[in-house]
Amino acid sequence: MDTLLNAKHAWIPPPSSMNWPFQQNNEFVFIPKIPKLWLPINVLIIEAIRFSMRRGVHELIWIDYSLIKLNQFNGQFILIIIHVKRFSCYLFVWLLTKRLAAPMVKPLPVPSVHWLDASTRYTRRHWVQPCVLQTGSRQRRIGNLPANTIPLVDKVPDTNNEQLELDLPLYYPSKGLFMERSVVGGGPLAGCSTTSLRRRLLVGSIEPIPKQFWPNNYGVWDDDFEEMDLYDCLDATWSGAVVYADDGSTKHLQRPYGRVKRNNLKSKVMQKCLSNGVTFHQARVLKVIHEEPKSLLICTHGLTIDATVALDATGFSRRLVQMDKPYNPGYQVAYGILAEVEEHPFDVDKMVFMDWRDSHLNGYVDLKERKDKMPTFLYAMPFSSNRIFLDETSSVARPGLQLEDIQERMVARLKHLGIKVKSIEEDEPCVIPMGGPLPVMPQRVVGIGGTAGMVHPSTGYMVARTLAAAPEVANSMVQYLGSESSLSGNELSAEVWKDVWPIERRRQREFFCFGMDILLKLDLQATRRFFDAFFDPEPRYWHGFLSSGLFLPELLLFGLSLFSHASNTCMFEIMAKGTVPLVNKINHLLHDKD
Repeated sequence: MDTLLNAKHAWIPPPSSMNWPFQQNNEFVFIPKIPKLWLPINVLIIEAIRFSMRRGVHELIWIDYSLIKLNQFNGQFILIIIHVKRFSCYLFVWLLTKRLAAPMVKPLPVPSVHWLDASTRYTRRHWVQPCVLQTGSRQRRIGNLPANTIPLVDKVPDTNNEQLELDLPLYYPSKGLFMERSVVGGGPLAGCSTTSLRRRLLVGSIEPIPKQFWPNNYGVWDDDFEEMDLYDCLDATWSGAVVYADDGSTKHLQRPYGRVKRNNLKSKVMQKCLSNGVTFHQARVLKVIHEEPKSLLICTHGLTIDATVALDATGFSRRLVQMDKPYNPGYQVAYGILAEVEEHPFDVDKMVFMDWRDSHLNGYVDLKERKDKMPTFLYAMPFSSNRIFLDETSSVARPGLQLEDIQERMVARLKHLGIKVKSIEEDEPCVIPMGGPLPVMPQRVVGIGGTAGMVHPSTGYMVARTLAAAPEVANSMVQYLGSESSLSGNELSAEVWKDVWPIERRRQREFFCFGMDILLKLDLQATRRFFDAFFDPEPRYWHGFLSSGLFLPELLLFGLSLFSHASNTCMFEIMAKGTVPLVNKINHLLHDKD
């Protein structure tokens, strides 16, 4: 510790104008002090290398901060590490990861569940971890699996960093602007929250690359986007969906499904921000310090932004919101590709919502045994006879499946279906936390989206639910800031949290978590029986369940209807696997009061 304290002054702060962390290292680092940092932070560096094998090197600046929280260092040490991180630790880890390809450095094993932070992106119904497989001549791995052992990897293109051509109004500290509300994050939810809040408020948006397009596929039920007046942001639609429980059971879902035209959605959100006078600051928020009646957001570059209320929309990092219970969610793991193929066997007018069939694994004993215990399904959006999005998904597991396992299953499935991939436009690795405890409520930072636990615990869906919640939270803030009492500080945040998670939404989430707890315990055959019964009740029930539109009384009716449509074996499995979780959820409901 003494060494670290003595070493911190050896690092020369970068100029305020530099675009951290993409500047050359020799402009601001004092190299001779690096050896002194080895002993105090060697554990940190080893863990950072483990994570760096799954991330781009430019993300390592966040990994060290996440690991500090995971290892629960004391407050003084956290502050010092943040300081060192900004001006030195980032470089040191970066130098070591550049040597990973050297023969004397043995690759470290990657944990089955990977840490997600504010760099996560949204795809389909998830936010995904940026884990690209092939970029130019760089050597990369999928988990512990060498890239050249996966047939699809050679076809993966370089990452696309296309950006909007817009002149954004930037935040300048010299102007002395005070933000009534600051939105931290850069995903669709953060953008929609910003546009919703601008009415009668001074709003600032803080994100590292505000003009960058959201890079992944979003899939939604058409009626969900119609209700939000976003139907013009769909670039492909299907008249319905199909579910294959097994080779002898097929469900046809008469509910239109669509793919979001993400560039249109991003442009629409940003244009609304511009017309409403939103101010942007290109940075990452490192921490927040609360005073009365304002909060201080500490950003990279050393800049501090004052705000009446801070809204955390950074995804699953939980970087600003506080938790007071152990975090042990289920994990949905998936790997998808948007590809040009020679042909595929699917109807281009129907999307494949779930395909649980496993006949493609008859010749793969090990893969079949793994899938029997930890089932996965195919999710597919066919755009034409030779262009399709294919995604192999683990519905939920604890701990999550390894990505290489998911990929091996996908390769075997595509071979069995006769799908020959000619080229890949995009690939999407995904690790998504589902369920787990909610943040402390109330607290000063207001969370929304993944950071507030809004992902559907049973399905992984979130986009429609959270985009619909953005204006509700915004209206709440406008109401309390504009009222005669004009609340601020803890009182304001407490009232807004009540609108983020009202009692009926908390009860709804408990039911969804109950569904997740059952799915966690089902093997492949039991999962097939469950979904064979899931879509048999009246469509309004499963419509509302998947779109978070049913509340506790209706959810109980849905549960009874599902139970009545299930086979005797399935009913017994639900009773055997669900009794203890049901008792726990009832106990939570009884103790959860406003």
